[in-house]
Amino acid sequence: MSVAITVRDVPDRVRDELAARAARSGQSLQEYVRSLLVRSTERLPVDDVVARARARVEVTGARVDAASILAGRDADRK
Repeated sequence: MSVAITVRDVPDRVRDELAARAARSGQSLQEYVRSLLVRSTERLPVDDVVARARARVEVTGARVDAASILAGRDADRK
């Protein structure tokens, strides 16, 4: 089921930018904004990710230093 949502008091410059982005992607403004809303719910907010990571560290006691993180990141780049 879907529901209609109305957003009031959107500044003109924001509406114009969204309309331009929609046009560049070949979508109507409604389609473009809908896709933004859907995508925004498919990923956890950063605060939730950080909270989960902190909770995991508290439970497991596992800690990784910055040098190990950077080494792991760089290992995939070689």
